[in-house]
Amino acid sequence: MSTSLKNNSANNDGFEQLQLMPSILKRIQQLGYNKPTAIQSRAIPAVLAGQDVLAGANTGSGKTAAFALPVLHSLIQNPVSRKGANYAQVLVLVPTRELAVQVTESFQSYAAEVTPKLKLAAVFGGVSVNSQMLALRGGADVLVATPGRLLDLQQSNAINLSKVSTLVLDEADRMLSLGFADELSAILALVPKQRQTLMFSATFPDEVKAITAKHLQSPVEIEIQRADESTVQQQVYTVNRNQKTALLSELIKQNQWRQVLVFASAKNSCNRVAQKLEKAGISAQVFHSDKAQGARNRILTEFKQGEIAVLVATDIAARGIDIAKLPVVINYELPRSPSDYMHRIGRSGRAGETGLAISLISHDEYHHFKVIEKRHKIRLPRQQYVGFEADDEAPADCPSRQEKPQAKPAGTGKKHRKKAAQANQAVWQQAKLKSQAEK
Repeated sequence: MSTSLKNNSANNDGFEQLQLMPSILKRIQQLGYNKPTAIQSRAIPAVLAGQDVLAGANTGSGKTAAFALPVLHSLIQNPVSRKGANYAQVLVLVPTRELAVQVTESFQSYAAEVTPKLKLAAVFGGVSVNSQMLALRGGADVLVATPGRLLDLQQSNAINLSKVSTLVLDEADRMLSLGFADELSAILALVPKQRQTLMFSATFPDEVKAITAKHLQSPVEIEIQRADESTVQQQVYTVNRNQKTALLSELIKQNQWRQVLVFASAKNSCNRVAQKLEKAGISAQVFHSDKAQGARNRILTEFKQGEIAVLVATDIAARGIDIAKLPVVINYELPRSPSDYMHRIGRSGRAGETGLAISLISHDEYHHFKVIEKRHKIRLPRQQYVGFEADDEAPADCPSRQEKPQAKPAGTGKKHRKKAAQANQAVWQQAKLKSQAEK
């Protein structure tokens, strides 16, 4: 049985009413947090009460603080000695390296006034495992990890998960997807069955919600995702595919944007778009999995500092990149997963700031954008930009005009051919036996 809290407005009381530890409240005041957001005012009391939580809220709504603050409170209130052991008390699982870094930095910031100091650690791929093994000596109060690297370290006996009291799945929709299914199952087998489990995400598709039931015990369900409450203005421009890059360049120059996050669907697309923007005199860099972790960190830092005007990225940047006052996000190409659309546009308009999300869609993407709208229960008007209007019919070179491969006629597939061969062999065998009997 679960308790459901849907779309209630934020609590007007301050953080003091949530009865957090004085050291945490002091740090919250230093950070300039005045009132808890809707997700924080609903989730923090439930986490403090030891309940399992399934929480969905728009990106940039303060989800990290919603679980980090009560987790820190519990660690201070119930300290556990880690002397001579490599146990983790709280385990936070995240899907990407960037999100691991961001969540760890948030924990470190919120715990700045806590004494004695808590040990906070992050482990993820793309960097030396040896330094992470050394960092885990003596265990950790809070361990933020990507699944693959965590399992590598556990198999090397660098960390023991048998005493995890709280398990957090950040971006839970991604963590529960098929891509992480095997790794997550392996990790769940290593942590105690009696534990507190917290799941937070901006989106919870129905197929993911069905999976959560077996991982949660009588959870408090909190749903605060609403398109009409978002601070991100969404616009959609229809454009011929071969004019997309020119329109992107025009939008950036015409609006004089100094910081733009552009999403493409593949690494090759990112490289091609960045090269064309550079030729147009716009400073651009790519951000995708082919980049080494050190390079990704450097590029992200330079983008945050305004040294790079445009960052062209795959969906690894859709989760875990927190850039204050990022003015605009542009979908040069649509995400394959409709859920990732909200994660992408949520990079802008964070923490109550106003943001802008623009999608450039060509004829072959019209249908997919309708799927995205249906998934998120939104309907956006299609616009045209003067000088870049989309043709009524898809151009000849558009993928939607290309002839699709025809399915093979029924009864000619590989399975049928195999069955036919087996049947022929059986007939031949029977004929052979009959012939031998007649002799």
